[in-house]
Amino acid sequence: MASTLRPRPTATSPKESSDDTSSPNPPSSYIVTSNSDHDEPISRIPSLLDILRLLLVGILLSTTLSYFITSESLTWGYRPSWTCPARIRAWLRGPITLHPSELSLYNGTLPTLPIYLALNASIYDVSASPHLYGPGGPYHFFSGRDATRAFITGCFDPPHLIPDLRGVEEMFIPVDDPEEVVSSKVRKTRRERDVRVARKKMEEAVEGWRRLFDGGKGGKYFWVGRVVGVEGEEGEVMGLCVGAREGRPKRGKVEGKGAEDKGRVRRAEDV
Repeated sequence: MASTLRPRPTATSPKESSDDTSSPNPPSSYIVTSNSDHDEPISRIPSLLDILRLLLVGILLSTTLSYFITSESLTWGYRPSWTCPARIRAWLRGPITLHPSELSLYNGTLPTLPIYLALNASIYDVSASPHLYGPGGPYHFFSGRDATRAFITGCFDPPHLIPDLRGVEEMFIPVDDPEEVVSSKVRKTRRERDVRVARKKMEEAVEGWRRLFDGGKGGKYFWVGRVVGVEGEEGEVMGLCVGAREGRPKRGKVEGKGAEDKGRVRRAEDV
């Protein structure tokens, strides 16, 4: 805002006043007046303190809304790895290797040990959910062992709590219609295709469970190592449990028994 200076009036005699007008020296007293014709807006650059205040208000508002909406999390359900001491300790320690007998100790019964389970020979820390995988939890039977077969088949009896996946693909192969009449060549070709598709589905099922337990940076479970010393898969292939057998898809009836039957055949063969 521009300002001008004008002399402050003083009480003087007429003679002194006439002398002042001819004096080359300016008056000794001035007052500041505003010149509204030249007013300019004053710009203010935010300071670092102002920026920090805005950030703090934003963080407080976000955490408050997150807790109000989710009822449990201040970070909208995201769990940064740096907020999990167990994950940090595992990272500093590095990958571990355990034999099946050693892995069995990490089933939650010893309070000094974390809760581990294995999937396809990979060990994961599930200590974040003791109500699920700890003693008394509905999935405690998964803890302290590699029960990959049970994860895929849904058969939770002790004989099925093993890592052996041989024969599991059978649960994804459609059951043939006993009334269907096809040549042995067609049946063999279809069987080979069904096995390929079934194995792919089995691998996808294992991968789905792996993604659950290897939750990345924001997951509550995390990978810690590998199971070693497991004997090779030998001996008789275990059959499916009753539930897995009954859950197999049904192949449609043979062609020539109506358009509805033909549609079922095509859909089943596309499985």
